[in-house]
Amino acid sequence: MNYKYIFSTLLMLSILTVTSCRKDFLEKTPEEDITIEEAFQKRNYAESFLTDIYAGLPNEIYFTDMADINPFVVASDELNIPWPEKFGKLMNKGSWNSFNVAGQIWKNMYEGIRKANVFLKYIELTPVDADFTQQQKNIWIAEAIYLRAFYHFQLMRIYGAVPILDKALSVDEDFNSIRRKPLQECIEFVVSQCDAAAAVLPMTRSDLRELGRPTGAAALAMKSRVLLYNASPLWNGNPDYANFKDNAGTQLFPLQYEDAKWERAAVAAKECIDKCEEAGYKLFRAYPTDPVKNYQQLFIENNNSEVLFARNSGRDGWMEKCSFPGSLGGWNGWNPTQGQVDAYEMANGETPITGYNANGAPIINSTSGYVETGFSTTSSPNRWAAGVRNMYINRDPRFYATVNFNGSVFVNRQLQFWTSGADGKNTAGRDYNTTGYLLKKFADPSVIISQGKFSLKTWIYYRLGEIYLNYAEALNESKGPVADVYTYMNAIRNRAGMPSLPAGLLKDDMRARIRHERRIELAYETHRYFDTHRWKIAATTDSKPVYGMNITAGSSLTDESYYIRTLVETRVFQGPKHYLFPLPQGEVDKAPNIIQNPGW
Repeated sequence: MNYKYIFSTLLMLSILTVTSCRKDFLEKTPEEDITIEEAFQKRNYAESFLTDIYAGLPNEIYFTDMADINPFVVASDELNIPWPEKFGKLMNKGSWNSFNVAGQIWKNMYEGIRKANVFLKYIELTPVDADFTQQQKNIWIAEAIYLRAFYHFQLMRIYGAVPILDKALSVDEDFNSIRRKPLQECIEFVVSQCDAAAAVLPMTRSDLRELGRPTGAAALAMKSRVLLYNASPLWNGNPDYANFKDNAGTQLFPLQYEDAKWERAAVAAKECIDKCEEAGYKLFRAYPTDPVKNYQQLFIENNNSEVLFARNSGRDGWMEKCSFPGSLGGWNGWNPTQGQVDAYEMANGETPITGYNANGAPIINSTSGYVETGFSTTSSPNRWAAGVRNMYINRDPRFYATVNFNGSVFVNRQLQFWTSGADGKNTAGRDYNTTGYLLKKFADPSVIISQGKFSLKTWIYYRLGEIYLNYAEALNESKGPVADVYTYMNAIRNRAGMPSLPAGLLKDDMRARIRHERRIELAYETHRYFDTHRWKIAATTDSKPVYGMNITAGSSLTDESYYIRTLVETRVFQGPKHYLFPLPQGEVDKAPNIIQNPGW
């Protein structure tokens, strides 16, 4: 980050402001030129400054565009898109580097950190009175502390060790002294900030005007995730980074694996669960007799009982534009991969596909009830209609809330993804369905794109369901598949209408089950990319061929030629290089003591 440029610009602006006041024709009022100290002596100005810190919260509902603040869904094995120039697609091809890497995350997060530090420096000047108590002031301070920690963690999850900025830097700072701190030091900083915020922030927000502000629940949730990452193979004694040091010889990644980190993560997750449930948070079950709708509405009904922290995105139609079919005014852009579709279990809890042959043909579990061929003669409301391919029937209810497939019913019409169908690749344009699937999760079916009728959106950063899975994973790694592992895994599965896990699983078996459950329950929520990275399996998951249906064929719903598994692309992942983002080269050039990540 070019701090010298920022501060010199601010200084120049201040000089220009002062000198311009001498111009008689400007005739400014006294309030137009105030110092930052004077600004913080007014509560409304201080509150405006606090509000501006929130501007850095990434709107991760944008999987592309918006300066590529969330390329992670496209870069994982969950999704494909038809637009080759997007940064996530450069990652898929392995053609990203320190010069073309999306630098907006680095810029935005450090900008937010600086705002938080300035606020924390000057908020002491804001007077308290009967209308603004010390308790309210303390909550403002805790909000800024939380946001500063949040922004640091956003950087850590892609860069690893980063510079910690816990104070507002002045123009006379020696910016060459800014270095990346060892990863464990970064972790402890974020954890300490979460603890400080959790001790002050209210656990819930009852005032509608305060929805979107962090709570104690949000702080505990972030602590849970940070410590889960801390215990995972990428960050916990990773031999790939044994020689990763800065130019002063400081070791930036821990050298030794510590099993105790899993126990620490389990304790943090359980504390979060207990305190959240005591405060009234719970898994979203507004439609207990319809698990499909239960899961679907979790992401459409804003600020529900499961949400611990979310970003208010306003009346935004981006998700629908990207995930609606062309016949409903959409761009056909969010395309689940065949691999993600195959990952959904059968409704009986059995795995339908156990692997793949070299040509991409699936190895079918004959005892699961899965059938790849033929068409259904039955229907199930809100799941599948008669005539759809048998491969789409009797699946995990979350599948029907997440994926639109050929023949599925959406907005009161049956979708036609074959090439000559209403939603097929029948034009020469850029906007087409690349895999034969569209993302249904997050999309509000009440939206009418042609009329500009959109709904209020939020993007959920933390929800209680994630913490259940965090706890199950950390507890299984530290103590094996004890009773609580089953309790919280089955709570997630049962809410989704899925059977409980079989008893007697060994630790390795339970680990595989937990990882699979995260892939399904947290699909497209910006978890899969980071999960496969922290588990160090991305070299396998992100370098596989991506398959879909044969989108260039078919003349009807039952045309066999459409249902041929077809190679979409072969993706590239270079380990260990691609496990971390490169720092934007321009930032390294400005501050040579902030060294580049290995391999870049």
